[in-house]
Amino acid sequence: MKICVTATSWNLDSTMDPHFGRAPYFIIIDPETMEFEVLENPGVSVLGKGIQVAQAMVSKGIDVLLTGKIGPDAFRILSEEGVSIVTGASGSIQAAVEQFKKGELRPADGPTWK
Repeated sequence: MKICVTATSWNLDSTMDPHFGRAPYFIIIDPETMEFEVLENPGVSVLGKGIQVAQAMVSKGIDVLLTGKIGPDAFRILSEEGVSIVTGASGSIQAAVEQFKKGELRPADGPTWK
């Protein structure tokens, strides 16, 4: 399983970024080993970048996305590819992954950002 978490910095102690398309970093984590890969978001300040970011995450083979908010286009792309999207997560990257592993976070029913 691969979990992608939107992040403000490049390590597991960093804080989650609340916006999927505008997050400066994406941390892709194996929840069993906690090994991770960091990806920079080259379009962090560009509106409408969520579509390209969603496609990039799909190409990385993620199974779950933990984020604060996500727009309709990115939500649709990820959902169609079978990615479970969990919104409303916050705190550190490591804490969010632990909450997910314990079943404390639930998948979103739809987009949370316009």
